[in-house]
Amino acid sequence: MLAVKPGHRARRRQALKKNHISIVPDFVTKNFLPDSQGDMPPRIAKYLATHPMPSPCLVVDVGVVENNYLAMARALPLAKVFYAVKANPSKQILSQLAQLGSNFDVASMGEIDLCLELGISPSRLSYGNTIKKQTDIAYAYSRGIRLFAFDSDAELVKLTISAPGAKVFCRILVESEGAEWPLSRKFGCVPEMAIGLLVKAK
Repeated sequence: MLAVKPGHRARRRQALKKNHISIVPDFVTKNFLPDSQGDMPPRIAKYLATHPMPSPCLVVDVGVVENNYLAMARALPLAKVFYAVKANPSKQILSQLAQLGSNFDVASMGEIDLCLELGISPSRLSYGNTIKKQTDIAYAYSRGIRLFAFDSDAELVKLTISAPGAKVFCRILVESEGAEWPLSRKFGCVPEMAIGLLVKAK
């Protein structure tokens, strides 16, 4: 079980949303949980009942992360799953996913170093940020990363200079209707543009 304090954005989102989850009272034992727990997973409820926690806080059941990864891997048997390290860079989560065979999407030098320190091979890392400093590309390349994302001519030029011979993939702009965090506002290009970029990359 993993527990961390939420960041500023998480606290703000929590303040904007009505809390439908009750905190387990101090007297509750692991053998008794009130019905007011709502949708809280039993393992988390038991954890909160036996561990004093600051409020607000974020508690993550690593077992749920594992189940979600395995479900996605089974649903997409021909695809390689890349976990975005920035989503939650907990060493416990990264180590568990590494054992399960996951690949990892990194977006900074810190995330690269973290994965490598955990023994994850650079061949399982993708530098997925499409707006990178020249020095960051060179650093990633020096650490063994050979897969980079791009979505513009300028980024392709930087990769050609600082990551010679690396593999690249073009990030496509897609509709993000219904997404809680629509990244299409920041990254990606239309398919027609991607074709031209990939031809140049070849």
